[in-house]
Amino acid sequence: SEKIMAYLPVKNLKDDEYLDNNFLIFCTKNGIIKKTTLRAYSNVRQGGVNAIEIREGDTLVQVSMTDGKSEIVLATKEGKAIRFNETKVRAVGRVASGVIGVDLAEDGSNEVIGMITVNPDNKEETIMVLSEKGYGKRTDLEDYRVTNRGGKGVNTLKITEKTGNLVGIQNVTDNDHVMIINKSGVAIRIAVDSLRVMGRATQGVRLIKLDSKDSIAAIAKIKDGR
Repeated sequence: SEKIMAYLPVKNLKDDEYLDNNFLIFCTKNGIIKKTTLRAYSNVRQGGVNAIEIREGDTLVQVSMTDGKSEIVLATKEGKAIRFNETKVRAVGRVASGVIGVDLAEDGSNEVIGMITVNPDNKEETIMVLSEKGYGKRTDLEDYRVTNRGGKGVNTLKITEKTGNLVGIQNVTDNDHVMIINKSGVAIRIAVDSLRVMGRATQGVRLIKLDSKDSIAAIAKIKDGR
């Protein structure tokens, strides 16, 4: 019943300074977020080690590596996003379960669909989001105010019957490309600079035309695509 959710390239698992100044950030579909030093995973056995305690009814969504100075953006399928500094998340051990990153509806109708980590000093980065029916857009990072973790977030895409739920989020620059893959196995590549920057409350534009029974499976960034 298991499947791979993330893989991360690392430079050196024997450099003490590198191990102590880099962190793994985990997020789950129920809005739980956890931060652990890279050192905790520097001696992984062949059979693996426990990375995070997953509570009943929850699943891991994404894992990112940070330098301890990043900001975190979590996005939900109902078109909300929350931005907060990673210093709001205390580093804990491997087997801990984490803390609340975003407040979701109690009836279980909403869930986290993605996480990105951003450098607030990089003014070239924008936030790109994509819906299950192929609508997407990008928005300036500054349109997402910095808050404490655990809030409900702000609108990142206007969800309508035409757009469907949110399925992907990436931080991109004009130099990047993105690959959009649908569930029927078709992929398209788009230059980010061909997409104009739009406000948070808009539904975006159609990026890929889908059959009525098809939907988006994933979006991936090709850094410096040219």
